[in-house]
Amino acid sequence: MKKIVVFGGGTGLSCLLEGLKQFPVDVTTVITVSDNGSSTGVLKKELDIPAVGDVGKVLISMANVDEDFTRLLRYRFSKDGSLHNHPVRNIMLAALIDLKGNLTEATRYMCTLLNVRGTVLPLTEEKVELVGETRGRAKNIYGQVAVSQNIRKITRLSYDHDVHVSQEVVSHIRESDLIVFSPGSLFTSILPHLIVPEVVEAIGESAAPILYVCNLVTQPGETDGYTVGDHLRVLDEYLSRRRVDAVLVNNAPLREDVLDVYHSTEEKSAVTLDREAVDALGAAVIEDAVAVIEDGHIRHDALRTAFLIFSYLMKHP
Repeated sequence: MKKIVVFGGGTGLSCLLEGLKQFPVDVTTVITVSDNGSSTGVLKKELDIPAVGDVGKVLISMANVDEDFTRLLRYRFSKDGSLHNHPVRNIMLAALIDLKGNLTEATRYMCTLLNVRGTVLPLTEEKVELVGETRGRAKNIYGQVAVSQNIRKITRLSYDHDVHVSQEVVSHIRESDLIVFSPGSLFTSILPHLIVPEVVEAIGESAAPILYVCNLVTQPGETDGYTVGDHLRVLDEYLSRRRVDAVLVNNAPLREDVLDVYHSTEEKSAVTLDREAVDALGAAVIEDAVAVIEDGHIRHDALRTAFLIFSYLMKHP
């Protein structure tokens, strides 16, 4: 069975995995653990643990259990009190870190509980903070939330200390048949993987092609006005000696009424394909109608996107 390693975090990664689990591939998902917002940030600070939020979202997207169980894991306490805004999945992962000793083993147990097909690995066991290095004498920016809001001031991303990954993560990268960067926050969900030297080195040693599933819309503060080529240039910079081999983009027009709402309420716009720039970067373009509207939100069509990834994999033995 072909092996895919997917890097990412957040909603974009979860959507991608919902589709990939329908295909005969061995998927390993490596997830960032530097989030410091919302419930995740509170648990991270109070319990001195890595961020568990994105891990929980991925586990649900890959779960093969009844709907009542997934609804329970998604349930977020709404009443005022110490549990306010905490989803059950985060509480369970935090408890399992205590019981199992670390986030990797906690995640492994949850995979068994949820009948997950494939492997889910946190990027590191360590509690880490994302750091935005700034120009001149300006103070560095600490924390994922603050970094996301100040990308224009930042020259380079790093962590607050040297970060190490497990040999298991490195082995999966080296043995993969395809490496995928998921859609999601470019600077705070994707690049946090590529500021760890061990990860970049393992990708450099892998013979697997690299595929990027490009975002459908820009993200305020992070990728305002970015084209497909802009996303690729940033990824290539952090990949060092490797380059993105192919990029999957949407070629269907997005509904104007939905885009108008996105622009007026969130200052988001559609990511456009600048084909000449992409060609100059050496990336093959895979384009199709992969965008759907769900409850007023623009999302990747999980099944169609996964099919295109699977097709690319089969063409590159």
